[in-house]
This record gives sequence, C-alpha cells and structure tokens, in this order.
Amino acid sequence: MAVGILGLVGGAEWNDGCSFDAYLIERSGSKEVTILPTAAAYERPDLAVEHATKWFSTFGVKVKAAMVITRHDAEDPGFALQLAESPFIYLGGGSPLHLFSVLKDSHCYQAMVSAFHKGAVLAGSSAGAMVLGDPMVDPRGGGLTLGLGLVKDLAVMPHYTTTSAELKHRTQSLAEPEVVIAGIDEQTALIRESDGSWTSMGQGSVHLISNGAEIDISVLPERIQLDT
Repeated sequence: MAVGILGLVGGAEWNDGCSFDAYLIERSGSKEVTILPTAAAYERPDLAVEHATKWFSTFGVKVKAAMVITRHDAEDPGFALQLAESPFIYLGGGSPLHLFSVLKDSHCYQAMVSAFHKGAVLAGSSAGAMVLGDPMVDPRGGGLTLGLGLVKDLAVMPHYTTTSAELKHRTQSLAEPEVVIAGIDEQTALIRESDGSWTSMGQGSVHLISNGAEIDISVLPERIQLDT
C-alpha cells in the first residue's frame, strides 16, 4: 500500500482560509480526524481541540482528540492504538520543542508513522509541521536542530510572511547545502502526494530555498526522501 498524503501547514490552522483541509478530508476517505494538541500543552490544549472541532464540523467531519500532552501519554498503548487506526491525523501548533520531546521515539509516534505508511493522511501545522522534518528550525533563534525526521533534509519555517528577514537569513546561512528550507505562509499547505509529487494549496505561498537560492517545487521528489 502506498504511503498517505502529507500536509505541512504554515500556521493559523482550522480557519476559513484553509481550503486545503477539504482536499485532505477527501483523500483520507473518512469523516473522522484525530487531533493531537500536544504542541499546545502550555496553551490550553482543550481549546485547540474545541477550535478544530468547530472547524471540521463545517465539513461534516468528527474530531477525535488524542490528548497526548506528556511523554507518559506518548507511551500509552491506548493512544498509540487510536493513532494507528486513524485515517487522518493532524498535529496542531504550539511549541515544537515540547512536541518533539514528547513524541521522539515514542509508541505514539511509531503508531502515527505506521498509519501514514499504510495510507493515512498526516498533517501538521506550524510546530506540527516543523517537527516532521529533519533538521528542525529552532524557534529560539533560527538555528537548526534535530527533528523527528519523517521527511529528510526538509526544514519547515511556518508563518513565513511574518518571520523577520534576520531570522530567515540566519536559518538559510546555517543550513547545509542539501537541506531544503520550506517557508510556508499561514493558511497555506505544502502537500506531498502518495506518488511523491509535491504541490501547494491555500491562501499564501510556499518558498523553497536551498544553498541560498530559491528552487522550484518540481525538484522536491528527487531532493526530499521519506523515512522508511
């Protein structure tokens, strides 16, 4: 079975501008989505779930929350089973460092990746998108650190329109030549199809930079590999 669709969103998720969510729902073939509010652990994760529930209800889609907030939660077999059986998994925004520390090498992360490799749609917004790549942009200063590595040699910079020129320059200057930096605007998604092709959808733009220069989205299939 082919891997699922991967959606990397630049932030401001679950709002009217996120037209691509209709596409992700359609490709999932389901009327249910599992939300992980892990990254919002210090920002009322229950409100993140409430926000997602209201948004997806406009599509007739039911939200099931996997309240994986701590490292202990990420090793819970019940949550892992929920993720393994989900046709559409969505990681919300918040702290990428907390999200990474909770999910790294956990049962829940392994279950999520297993579901994706069996055809589930996997989406992440802002912090949720950042952690799926490797390297990951460190929000504390724009340096590069370890990510979960589902997508190799891709570093996501969300909220790209509002990110300072200084931070963009720092990240680009520190990236190795083989790394592609994906600057993704809010309410915009960089989407990898099951066949390995990439596209962008939504309100804004996706800016792809490698070795200091912009590159075209058409070269991503040969540049970016999934962790198998």
